[in-house]
Parts: sequence; structure tokens; C-alpha cells
Amino acid sequence: MVAFKLAYRNLIGAGTRTWLNVSVLSFAFVLIIFYNGMIDGWNRQGRKDTQQWEVANGQYWHPHYDKLDVYSIKDAHQPLDAQTSSRVQDGSLVPVLIQQATIYPQGRMQTVLLKGIPHNQQLLKLPTHDLKSGADGLSAVIGKRMATAAKLAEGDKVLLRWRDKNGTFDATELTIVSVFNADVPSIDNGQIYVDFEAMQAMMGLKGDATLLVTGEEEPATMAGWEFKDLKFLLAELDQLIESKKGGGMVLQAVLLLIALLAIFDTQVLSIFRRQKEIGTFIALGLTRSQVVGVFTIEGAVHSILAIVLGAAYGIPFFIWLNAIGLNFGDVDVGITMAATIYPYYSVRLILSTIVLVVITSTIVSYLPARKITRMNPTEALKGKIQ
Repeated sequence: MVAFKLAYRNLIGAGTRTWLNVSVLSFAFVLIIFYNGMIDGWNRQGRKDTQQWEVANGQYWHPHYDKLDVYSIKDAHQPLDAQTSSRVQDGSLVPVLIQQATIYPQGRMQTVLLKGIPHNQQLLKLPTHDLKSGADGLSAVIGKRMATAAKLAEGDKVLLRWRDKNGTFDATELTIVSVFNADVPSIDNGQIYVDFEAMQAMMGLKGDATLLVTGEEEPATMAGWEFKDLKFLLAELDQLIESKKGGGMVLQAVLLLIALLAIFDTQVLSIFRRQKEIGTFIALGLTRSQVVGVFTIEGAVHSILAIVLGAAYGIPFFIWLNAIGLNFGDVDVGITMAATIYPYYSVRLILSTIVLVVITSTIVSYLPARKITRMNPTEALKGKIQ
């Protein structure tokens, strides 16, 4: 307790120098929480959007299906058995049939992935209910990115050509009945959605599906299908988030080091100027270790004051930011990212940042204080450097 009182008295007595160090350290403290909160908010929104639009609680893939290998798509389908069909009927599974096709917008040729999905499904946010709009011919929904790339709009008609299971080419005119806007590019770029049953008839693949999206909390094993959990399906997003966190750590480390360097220099100068005080402490009966403890605590209190100061202006800032979010505008960056990101400040993030700031401040305060253990009390009282 005495050590804390002495440290507090000496810090307050230092005046402007103390508050400059505390201000820089508090800024580093707030910035670390802000950046990591933004990344965590992005991660939470990205995972939530991907689940709502594409993967739900997991997917069952045909053993030969590989979304990164277009050559695997043609033969990656199989019939649904009676048990699977019943789960499709109750809405716990959503079958998707995927095949390659070609469209000819304004006389141009563009290869697309044609995806058949039940129009009455409610598991995913895709506006599949529009596929039963009653439009003449084949109805389709596309994403905003696909609409921009193909220069198509709601109500436009475009020629579609495909090959059925026998390799025979066929063609029809489809009508774009809806254009949706999603923050998940993987369900949008180069993809057209049509009704599941209509696509089965087109391809001659009655009852077949390429993958099954499940909404079950604990998906069961299904014979003939490979289950892909969220860890697998969201691996790319997780890797992207980790890389962004790694890059941000460089800036955070630089700012934190600047603040810690200021504390280190202050402690070195303090020990140099206060040798008589150190000698007096030792003469009064304090051991060298106790005196080192006083100066170490004095430096560590910088971090406590920085946390208090950071909380004073950081909490209102974070509350305001959480209310309005960070608006990045309507810019397509090719990754799962919402136009407005709402930071997420977890208790773990805040506590870990506090521990980081306190521990590092204590360490850089202890390093120059070690010199005290080698000081001669008599010489220190005279103010002479050893």
C-alpha cells in the first residue's frame, strides 16, 4: 500500500510528463480495442450472412463435388432416397442441383452455374419464392453482381443453353423475375437460380441433387453424402480474418511500443534524478528489492491511469460507433463484407487488452529499476552515479 501511495504521489508530482505518457498509452489501448472489435464484428457479420444465405448449419456434398473444380460438377449428383426426401419435405434439408450452362445476353456468351433450388424453401434468405411468379417460360433469380456483369435487370429475358444428362444440347428463354442484393459473393457471381423441379426436368435428372443444405443443429450422418461442417465451409473467411488481425497487430505493436518507450525513458530519467531519494529509502530500512518494487509500481500505474483515461473517452466513442456502425459504402471488394460493419467488443477482448497493457508497462518499468540493486546507498545519498 505504501508503494502505491508513493508511486501515485510521484506521478502526480511529475505533472505534464505523466499525463503525456498516460495519454499516448491510453490511445494505444483504445486503438487496440477498436481495431480488434471491428475485425470481430466483421467476422460475426460475415459468418452470420454466409449461414443465412448459403450454408445454414452445414451442407451434405456429393462425394465427387468440389466447388473449386468445375470439371467435377457435371457428374456430381445422385438421387434422394426416401428418408432424405422426407427431410426435404419437412424443410430441414434444402436440395440444390448444380450444372454448368451458358447464357447469351445482348448477343454475348457467358458461362454460368445454373442452380436448382426449391421455390418453397425457407431455410436460406434467397428469394426463391419469386420462382413461382407465373412468368411465361422459365423463371430465374440472380444476384446484383451477376446482374451487373451480364447487364441484366428484373423483367429481362435471356437465352439459356445447357446439356442434359445424355449430353444433348437444349435451350430456352428464361425471365429474370428478381435481383437480390447479398453481402456474400459466393452465392452471386456467375450464378443463376431456377426452380429445383424445373431444373431436374431440364437436365433429365429426376430426383437428383448435388448438395443438401441442412438447418439441423446436430446434423446426422447420411449414407452416400459427405457432411461439411461450418469450420470447413467458413474456412476461407476465418483465414481472411486471421490475416487481417495479423496485419493490424503491426500497427498496434508500433503504437504500443512508442508509449512503452516513453515510460521506459521516464523511468530511466527518474532513477537518474532521484538517487538521493533512493538512498534515503534504503537508509530508512527498505531493502533494494522493495525500492525496485516502488519504481516498478510507479511505472505500472501509468497503465492503470491510461486504462481509466481510455475508458473515459473510449466508452462513449464505442457506444456511439456501435449505434451507427462503420459505413464502407456500396463497394464490392469480392469478399463477404457488409456495407456497414458493427464492431463487437467482447469481455475477453477488453480483459486481454487490459492485461497486455498492464503487463508490458510493468516489464518496461522494471527493466531500468534493476539498476537500483547495484547502487551503493552512501553514494546514492550523495547523488553520485555508480
